[in-house]
Amino acid sequence: MQLLLITPSYYIVLNRKNHVLFSFLKLRVVVDNRHIYPLAGTEPVIIPVDRQQPQVVVTDGFHFTRPLTLTFQQPSYFHFDVVCAIDDRQLLAGSLLLAIFYLLGFLTGIFILKLLSFVPIAWFLLYYYIRRRDFIRIVSARRS
Repeated sequence: MQLLLITPSYYIVLNRKNHVLFSFLKLRVVVDNRHIYPLAGTEPVIIPVDRQQPQVVVTDGFHFTRPLTLTFQQPSYFHFDVVCAIDDRQLLAGSLLLAIFYLLGFLTGIFILKLLSFVPIAWFLLYYYIRRRDFIRIVSARRS
């Protein structure tokens, strides 16, 4: 009996961006609802695919991306970045707004300013719990 090795001619390259919120998540890539690849660290994951139209989903178990169906025209590869909806700048700006509004409300005694300090928390929680499909995103990688 002869073993025939077929080398795939289609590849998917996924690179996890270094976000603060991703450091708490254990991301995995699911291809065609069958193959699971861990997406740990910042090194790219190269996934060989034998089908011409694979379906890709990135998940951490609670959050998941919208299914992405790729169509290969010829033997080649797709290069994607996995990013978080709340990047590091937005997290820092929300934290600063929270601290400023709370301190102003605490020092002046104005209740509205204390109430406004909860807006960044509500916005973060909206993305984290309500908009689960938009929390993790697959975007096309930039060529540099």
